[in-house]
Amino acid sequence: MTTSDPIFEPGPIARSSAVRVTLLAPVARFSLRARAADLPALGQALGLDLPQTIGDRARAGTTGVLCLGPDEWHILAAETDAAGLASACAATYDTAPHSLTDISDREVSVLIEGPAASELLTLGCPRDIDRIAPGRGCRTVMDGVTVLLRRDAPDRFRLDIWRSFAPHVIDLLRTGCAELAIGS
Repeated sequence: MTTSDPIFEPGPIARSSAVRVTLLAPVARFSLRARAADLPALGQALGLDLPQTIGDRARAGTTGVLCLGPDEWHILAAETDAAGLASACAATYDTAPHSLTDISDREVSVLIEGPAASELLTLGCPRDIDRIAPGRGCRTVMDGVTVLLRRDAPDRFRLDIWRSFAPHVIDLLRTGCAELAIGS
């Protein structure tokens, strides 16, 4: 989705000596709902094994999947791969019924990285951030807003935010970044 609002322009949002916050470029996003018996066919269509434990992630090429529930996955892929993924999954529908919904325009992603990344997230997230292992993800809240949080490395996180709530969460991250800069 293209918008003239500068808040949705990919690039730096906030920076201090201990943390950087960057709005990432758009990606293809899908919500997948399926039964366990249909996962092998869908995994083959997506080119990876769908994780079956909540919080687990899988990746192959430009496609990444996060298991959000016993029958729910959040898929990220390069925008150029969206049509191919949707087509491949549609081809399995007769033998593996499922719901694959394109939610690409619903969310934006923010990268939070640096030695104080987990500290910045604690300003609005009630979870114990340090208990989220690298390579895992979860649905959580950030100052009352539902978000998806992925921990890519000990000091690197991605936060997927519904577009309508993004200005609020981004302002919170800017404020927190400034507060961390004062404290360092």
